[in-house]
Amino acid sequence: MTSTESDRSASRAGSPEASETAVDEPTRTDTSHPKTYAAGVPAVAVSMKRGFTQMGPLRTARTFLELNQRHGFDCPGCAWPEKPGGRKPAEFCENGAKAVAEEATRRRVTPDFFATHSVAELRERSEYWLSQQGRITHPMLLRDGATHYEPLDWADAYRLIADELAALDSPDEAVFYTSGRTSNEAAFVYQLFARSLGTNNLPDCSNMCHESSGHALSTTIGIGKGSVSVLDVENADLILIAGQNPGTNHPRMLSILGDAKRNGATIVAINPLPEAGLLRFRDPQRPGDILGAGTTLADEFLQVRLGGDMALFRGLAALLLRAENANPGTVFDHEFLETYCSGVDDYLALVADTDMDEICEATGLRLAELEKLAQLWISSDKTIVCWAMGLTQHRHAVATIEEVTNTLLLSGMIGKPGAGVCPVRGHSNVQGDRTMGIWEQMPESFLAAIDSEFGITSPREVGYDVVDALRAMRDGKVGIFMSMGGNFVSATPDTEVTKAAIARCRLTVQVSTKLNASHLATGSTALILPTLGRTDRDIRDGKRQLVTVEDSMGSVHLSRGSLTPSSDCMRSEVGIICELAETVLGSDHAVNWSGLASDYDRIRDHVAAVVPGFENFNDRVRQPDGFLLPHPPRDSREFPTESGRAVLTVNDLEWLPTPQGRLILQTLRSHDQYNTTIYGHDDRYRGIKGNRRIIMVNPDDLTELGLTDDQPVSIVSEFEGAGGLEERRVDGFRVVSYPTPRGNAAAYYPETNPLVPLDHVATKSNTPVSKGITVRLVATP
Repeated sequence: MTSTESDRSASRAGSPEASETAVDEPTRTDTSHPKTYAAGVPAVAVSMKRGFTQMGPLRTARTFLELNQRHGFDCPGCAWPEKPGGRKPAEFCENGAKAVAEEATRRRVTPDFFATHSVAELRERSEYWLSQQGRITHPMLLRDGATHYEPLDWADAYRLIADELAALDSPDEAVFYTSGRTSNEAAFVYQLFARSLGTNNLPDCSNMCHESSGHALSTTIGIGKGSVSVLDVENADLILIAGQNPGTNHPRMLSILGDAKRNGATIVAINPLPEAGLLRFRDPQRPGDILGAGTTLADEFLQVRLGGDMALFRGLAALLLRAENANPGTVFDHEFLETYCSGVDDYLALVADTDMDEICEATGLRLAELEKLAQLWISSDKTIVCWAMGLTQHRHAVATIEEVTNTLLLSGMIGKPGAGVCPVRGHSNVQGDRTMGIWEQMPESFLAAIDSEFGITSPREVGYDVVDALRAMRDGKVGIFMSMGGNFVSATPDTEVTKAAIARCRLTVQVSTKLNASHLATGSTALILPTLGRTDRDIRDGKRQLVTVEDSMGSVHLSRGSLTPSSDCMRSEVGIICELAETVLGSDHAVNWSGLASDYDRIRDHVAAVVPGFENFNDRVRQPDGFLLPHPPRDSREFPTESGRAVLTVNDLEWLPTPQGRLILQTLRSHDQYNTTIYGHDDRYRGIKGNRRIIMVNPDDLTELGLTDDQPVSIVSEFEGAGGLEERRVDGFRVVSYPTPRGNAAAYYPETNPLVPLDHVATKSNTPVSKGITVRLVATP
């Protein structure tokens, strides 16, 4: 089969650049051995090819050289931070290059495009085809009962939203969703608008990824953010990377891990799948790596079963306790535990009863592997544990991350250089959005501060998160849904339930840069409002505006777009929110919306008055590398919990046995994907080419299930809900023999999101369980 690397988007009316028709669904799957290294020459070649195809050579050079530079723009991809001090000339990775190429593309989706393509026709297209069409140039309206979107001007769009909001019985019948690409300034005015209106219904993408991390860390150390910096990672003795694939999801992390290795660090990869980026890294900016074999990263690979991470860290703690009892004072940091921690005795009593046979069964690991990990841990003076959604999207995710933190606390690994917790967030400003108030349950201190600063009265009732918003829409309790960026329909679980829930809304509003499936699963009436992206120049009242972002490690810095926008009809996110707010709330509202829209420095001055750590925001963020937000456990070993001490938590051990004749499925990204944006049909590092509708299964499981490699199957998920056994099904998949743990399988989202029940969520965090789905495979002709 011809690789979809060569596929190009379809000719489209009104587009200045037509090209060959894109292939939507390949007819066969090509597989080869998974790669044993990441990056290198292929990554450079792919980056350049995507840039040239979407932008042309000159635009490619301009944008790539400004990407993640001090006077450039922040990557619209992941939230991995830049290293303080000097930056490399090419401060980006392959997937960052793809994200920029798609945003800075010369392709356009004009009103003529929508006149040519009906909504029904577009619904038949794949996510890949939709994303390849280009930037949306004009506000578009889908009237109730219409077959096509049509253009309208901004004033009419705002008035339509205002009229629908006025018709609600309560502000709580409106939901305001936020994607992690939104800037700090846009996030702040967005939540200010929602709370001025009278609702805390502010779900965001963090509800579906790191909500479990935030909940667990808030409970254990008092702040829901990581405690390490890039320099800490570089200087650690031992780095555990659990449930994360940095080679695809955070490729720039690999260069920092390479530096850590050269500084003598030991790296342990803990993951169900062998990932190329954790095996070997060929740094494109190191000639020795390009010409040679590169840098071996993982010293150990522990192929843990899905859902077995809590058992792994419980078993590790049990082995550490055993070693401490054998040689008192040599393993645990007793001074740290006595001075800063609570719950130690209860936790150690629990750990003492650990059954190591159960630990081995739950993890799929041999006792010798766990004992070796324990020895590495004991030998380390500076230990960091990194994780991503492989830990956060399980029913027992919060308990798992609490277990990780417990183990670090036993050794005093919080609040010392080169050690700590490192949740690696995906979207570029998801952490900043939360800091700015995008949360359905912001604390009283924040709400009181914005009330005092603006003279409004914020609601105090807890709002909807993503899952509860979907349930409310499903139950007819929501009339208006507004999304600030993102692709809500494809990012959320239980796709058919989600589409039906959204269809019950009277109005859906999407603030977007590009076409996606969420523009085609709508309420009775739907609006698309085209917005500027990170690469675009933002001019308000003749002044170039700057925005800020917060990276995954709590550093805040500026982002400056420089490209001419694709259309004069585009608005910035800040402009859209403020103009809408003034239309809805009136020009005499307590908030000076037009003033905020005309000068983002004014927004930052308000943030400085409301959010702790942002004092002198405008001055400090203009420093070369911005500024680092305070983190009490890291900075001074102060733990802002209720007791003022770090808390070792006690949880019953949970893991995921595989039922007879079934598999436990995790959904994940391919290498040619970022979140729900599909760049192509290939997964280069895993050796899978030409098809995304595949499921990776251990070859011994295939034999046991009576299936063969490349056999067509349907996947049926099984969930024991309140009303009994529920089943969901996706068709048209093919089996790929792959080195997964026995009893486990993997497949790409959003294609498998229909299998994730809306009510299958993590305890305490309400995050959809996308990494622990019981499925059976049904052979099809």
